[in-house]
Amino acid sequence: MAGWRQAIELALSEEEVARLTAVTRSRTEPASRVERARMLLAYREDGSFFAVARAMGVHHQTVQRCVERALAFGAMAALDDLPRPGRKPTITAEAKAWVVNLACRKAKELGYPHELWTTRLLAAHVREHGPREGHGCLGKLAQGTLCIILNEQEIKPHKVRYYLERRDPDFKAKMVEVLCVYREVKLIKETAAKAKKKPSDAVAIISYDEKPGIQAIATTAPDLPPEPGGHPTFARDHEYKRQGTVSLLAGIDLLTGKVHALVRDRHRSREFIEFLKLVDAAYPRHTAIKLILDNHSAHISKETKAWLAQQPAGRFEFTFTPTHGSWLNLIEGFFSKLARSVLRHIRVASKQELKDRLMAAMDHFNQDPVVHTWSYKLDRAA
Repeated sequence: MAGWRQAIELALSEEEVARLTAVTRSRTEPASRVERARMLLAYREDGSFFAVARAMGVHHQTVQRCVERALAFGAMAALDDLPRPGRKPTITAEAKAWVVNLACRKAKELGYPHELWTTRLLAAHVREHGPREGHGCLGKLAQGTLCIILNEQEIKPHKVRYYLERRDPDFKAKMVEVLCVYREVKLIKETAAKAKKKPSDAVAIISYDEKPGIQAIATTAPDLPPEPGGHPTFARDHEYKRQGTVSLLAGIDLLTGKVHALVRDRHRSREFIEFLKLVDAAYPRHTAIKLILDNHSAHISKETKAWLAQQPAGRFEFTFTPTHGSWLNLIEGFFSKLARSVLRHIRVASKQELKDRLMAAMDHFNQDPVVHTWSYKLDRAA
């Protein structure tokens, strides 16, 4: 005759009870963990496998195994399944290392027309050449198994992530020069704020750049407005007509937030000089105008230098951003705002309409100018 089943005493700390209670109330935990947490809390109140099993609608042995795991490994560990032995891996560590090394090479290096691997192509190559290299376990490698091997090493040979090589040996020095200008802007603003006055007109600091290739695209059919209960968005025909492109030459005053802009068909030296004349007319003759700009050929051309030589000494001062350092120019943030608001989904009937709408956008921004501020790495500008 079988003896009476011995009751198991389960002692849970206050912290364990709190964590188990949190699991039972969770809406994101797996159902199995929630059920086992309820078992442990119920068994703590009523130390009977049968009573808890009856209340939860499970077999009493299920409750017993959960309680025994909690005693052996801890209450929180009992919520998960114990690791099972499973079948021993057939792919050796050396074979996996060979596969990973192969994945780190380009497919074209091994005679394929592909630039990079696809997982299907790589798996086929491994099945063909693996046994020849002494890895017989790879003879029947499945594509899914290959993906598991690559994921273990966080290798994605079918993808490309771009980077930008630093080609300017004076990058840091030029960056510091730009940051020093931004520090000057900060000091001018702080001085004006303490005096409760507007910044002095002794100096104007402008962040300048061009935004070329703005497309003038026309629709071939009228847009359809949203209709309640019909379609919630504007509807537009897929076909369109290209009307050409224009270039926006813009500079933003970092002290006042005012935008100076021109819209032209091209952005050569003559257009840049035209912009400089626009800026020259916008400020008093005693104002020193400092521009932050890139090394575009129009900015350093003979025509531009000849025009600057005719201006009064100290009227214009250029600070160039380093090569591939356009992110240092604050105007890029303004261009991003323009692209996301004005240029997004824009359609025009002609290039002239695009020019007019761009200049109207500049007038709109100047009605309530935003003073842009640079703060990133500003402490490095000594």
